[in-house]
This record gives sequence, C-alpha cells and structure tokens, in this order.
Amino acid sequence: MGEPIVAPVRVALLGAGRIAQSAHLPAIARATCLHLVGIFDPSEYLRVAVAGRYAVTAFPTAQALLEDPTIEAVIVAVPDRFHAATTIDALAAGKHVLVEKPLASTVAEAESVVEATYRSGKIVQVGSMKRHDPGMRFAARVVRERIGRILSATLWYRVMSALRPATEATYFPPMIVDPAVRAVEAAHRPDRAAYLLATHGAHVFDTLRHLCGDPTSLMVRHAQVGDDHAWHGLATLGDGGLAHLEIAANVHAEWSEGATIHGERGSVTVRTPFPVSLQASVVEAFDEATGITERPAFGDTNPYKLQVEAFARAIRAGGPPDPDADAGLAAVRLIQAASRSAAAGGAWVTPYAS
Repeated sequence: MGEPIVAPVRVALLGAGRIAQSAHLPAIARATCLHLVGIFDPSEYLRVAVAGRYAVTAFPTAQALLEDPTIEAVIVAVPDRFHAATTIDALAAGKHVLVEKPLASTVAEAESVVEATYRSGKIVQVGSMKRHDPGMRFAARVVRERIGRILSATLWYRVMSALRPATEATYFPPMIVDPAVRAVEAAHRPDRAAYLLATHGAHVFDTLRHLCGDPTSLMVRHAQVGDDHAWHGLATLGDGGLAHLEIAANVHAEWSEGATIHGERGSVTVRTPFPVSLQASVVEAFDEATGITERPAFGDTNPYKLQVEAFARAIRAGGPPDPDADAGLAAVRLIQAASRSAAAGGAWVTPYAS
C-alpha cells in the first residue's frame, strides 16, 4: 500500500452530479490522505447544496476553482463529453487530475489529453476504479505471475434493469438532484447505443487490457431488443489466445460481472459485485501443479476510496498513476474499434488503428 501520506492532498471536485455524490465525495470523506477544498458545478443549485453538505467552498466558476493556488488536484466528474477539455484546462492550471472514465469521447480528444499530460508533468489518473478492487488486483497478479500464457478468456458485464434503482437507493447517500440538469443531459444522449458502449465499454476494455494485455484484433456484433442493448465480441490476444467479451445493458436479472481466464498452468475466475456495494470481487485461482484452488478474503474493499488513496500516493511519491492517461487512451481506442466493427456487421478490426 506504500508509505502513509503525512500531508493530505488538497483536492477539489469539478462536477457535483450523480457519480460525484455517490462515489467520489464519500470516498474522499473516508480517506485521510485527501482534504476536500471545494466544488464547482454549472448548476448553482447543485454546487451550493453539495458544497454545503460537505462544508466546503462552492466556487462560482471552474476558472475560479482552477486559479485557487491552495488546490493541488482536481477530480473531474463532469459529463463524458467534457472530460478531455476539463482535464486539459486543469493540467494547464498546474493541477493533478483524476478524471472519470472514459478519458475522452473520441480518440483524437484522448490523444490531446495524453499530450497535455506529458507537457504538464502532472499526474493524470483515469477513474477505472475496478483496478483498485483488491480481488481484481489479486487476479491480475495471478495472471501475470502464475498461470502462464492465456489460451481462453471470457469477460462479461451485465447491467441489471428494474433492480438497479432500488439497489442504488439502498447504498447511495441521499442524492441532491437538479431536474433541469437531468433534462439537459438526457438531450445530449440521443444515441443510446453509443452512450452505453462508451460508458460500460470503458470498464470492460480496461479490464481486458489489465488482465490479458493488449488485443491484436477485435470483432464485435451488436443486438437490440426494445431499449436493451448487447455487444458480443472476440479479441485475439498477444500470445495467440482468444477472449470473448459481453456487454449487456440492460438485462432483466441481477447484476452480473466477471471474468474467467485459462492459462497454461492454471486458471482464474473473478466475480465482481455491483460497484456501489463497495465489496471486493470474489476470486478463485487454481494452480494445476499443486491442485489447490485459492480464494482470498479482503478487508478494505471500497474501490472508490482505494482509488483516491492511490491517486494521492502517486502525487506525493511521484509514482505512476493506475491507470494512467495512456491506458485511458487505449481504452478509448478499443471502444472506437468495437463501434467500427459492430457498424460493419462484426468485421475484424485492428484496435489501435486511428
């Protein structure tokens, strides 16, 4: 976990909507290595109400927040289409950035963020919080160190339908909502399929890379029944293995997410609970040489808290963020490749071609 942080990182939040209130703000409140300074949101109602709940400054503009010399870092929790521009503005103001996934809406935007990151010398960490799930971290170590080359992998991500609102209401803090903001955001999502592939694909493709490495080719088919969408695909892996991918939004069942990976010397199975439950993934690792299946238990399992703590350590120690802007760009490239393949009826594509 690294050395304890003596001086908490002074952080502010850009965006006070759903993900900020349900995940980032509670995580900062639990983490001793960050100190929340203030909040900006274009909605005056949201920024004043949310800032009041946490007894911090409600900045009148994003520029005012970025110009505050006491703020070292920002968390970018604005809508996806603003991720790239907001991150670049924050870097130009000399701030470290934790930006929600996906890093950007297009490959060109993501490339601009990477370039700005290198120019600035600041930390940019992408909000793929599943990398900080201790179960997922254990699974990644087993894949890298114990099971050998991968022959076959399956990754699935199935978003529940009717069960989701009630489940979120169970775990979320009381949400402050500006109905006008919700109406504006709904108007900016006319292509539901593209939005779902980007927002959920950002997790799936980052997990694919984290566990199995960069795929060399990809094919994806898309299906739709009513308002529900599904993508199934195949990816060829660097060592010649195959990975099957499924993204379904929504399924009329319980939440289901996970991965099964079979290598030369063993296998790993990961089952990830609904993120807002703040539980670690359940992992089983089989070692063929010993015949032993290992199933570890974890204590600190809040991935959002672990994510902001890792961000703070990267700032204080100067170590690499996890994942960094380059990984965020790679995930956007895979989302774009999946979209191209699906539009072509499942044609094989090269993921990292522009």
